[in-house]
Amino acid sequence: MNFRNLSLGVLSSCIALLGACKQSTNKTTTTTIMKDSITYGQFPADSAFEKIIDGKQTHLYKLKNKNGMQAAITNFGGRLVSLLVPDSSGKMIDVAVGIGSVDGYIKSTERYYGATIGRYGNRIAKGHFTLEGKQYTLFINNKPNTLHGGKKGYEDVVWDAKKINDNTLELTYLSKDMEEGFPGNLSIKVIYSLTDDNAFKASYEATTDKTTVVNLTNHAYFNLNGEGSGTILNHIVQFDADNYTPVDSTLIPTGKIEPVKGTPFDFTKASTIGARINDNNEQLKNGKGYDHNFVLNKHDVTRPIATVKGDKTGIVMEIYTEEPGLQFYSGNFMQAKNIMKYGEKDDYRTAFAMETQHFPDSPNQPAFPSTVLKPGQTYRTQSIYKFKSK
Repeated sequence: MNFRNLSLGVLSSCIALLGACKQSTNKTTTTTIMKDSITYGQFPADSAFEKIIDGKQTHLYKLKNKNGMQAAITNFGGRLVSLLVPDSSGKMIDVAVGIGSVDGYIKSTERYYGATIGRYGNRIAKGHFTLEGKQYTLFINNKPNTLHGGKKGYEDVVWDAKKINDNTLELTYLSKDMEEGFPGNLSIKVIYSLTDDNAFKASYEATTDKTTVVNLTNHAYFNLNGEGSGTILNHIVQFDADNYTPVDSTLIPTGKIEPVKGTPFDFTKASTIGARINDNNEQLKNGKGYDHNFVLNKHDVTRPIATVKGDKTGIVMEIYTEEPGLQFYSGNFMQAKNIMKYGEKDDYRTAFAMETQHFPDSPNQPAFPSTVLKPGQTYRTQSIYKFKSK
């Protein structure tokens, strides 16, 4: 494996967007976002993210870079709530699909919108693994498997947060020994930042006092046409991945690494998400669409491993990572049961996720890259989502 509070003050004015600036004397600040020259919605209000959970205070933290790119992150679950980037005409588009309040996230039928995920991102078969001769048993929250850390993963905890500067937020959390069944006191630091070349950067670091397994990621849901703009099936995708890990009917890898060539999983050349998603293919049936780990050809942040383009906005997202895998999820389980922050429902396949990661079920798959972290080692990894428009 590559081992490598802010207190919210009274804000006196709204952020200038598209030439409009509005003075406010309220505690909360909202930012008007435009879509097709009409009011699209507002940046979530600070007050909607003020809550005491497990004795800790939640907040909404806002970041910006010098180009006007903005992000809103809550320390409840370390969630990316909003991400504003310019489209090809210069309008600001919120490409991160999220909910407008802490209560909304708590009540949501989809637990992972924008969340920081751990201790182990993705699935562990049948909720158990063996480490140094000892078997560990986890909570089964995705029958018959454990998903994204168990019953109460990192998406449900309140992280300690410190805003380093206008464009950087540091989140820390101590995941205690045997929390959700995982061994070791794991001390975690996640830094989310906006770079001046219009990238959202996620840097992860962790240490342990007992041998454990770690696989951290962020579960951002994206629609590059903007939240609430409809299907993502016409987004154009390309991966630098010649292979993927096929899964069984419970979405656990079979242990094989197979070529994508000649299959609906071949995105080595640009293709729309929807071009082959309904093909008569066993793997697509298992995932009810794309919900698979792609084995990346190269992963050292010197070049993008994935590129996605919004068909309506021209916004292009390039993904860079030090992780060996990328989980591509095409929104197959979205069921229009939740109201998102601009009033639209999370309809079927109106967002996608691309989670940089080690492979699913690696603790039970010795041929996969190791996710073991030992005392004295430091887990370090970074992933970058860079935006431009064409």
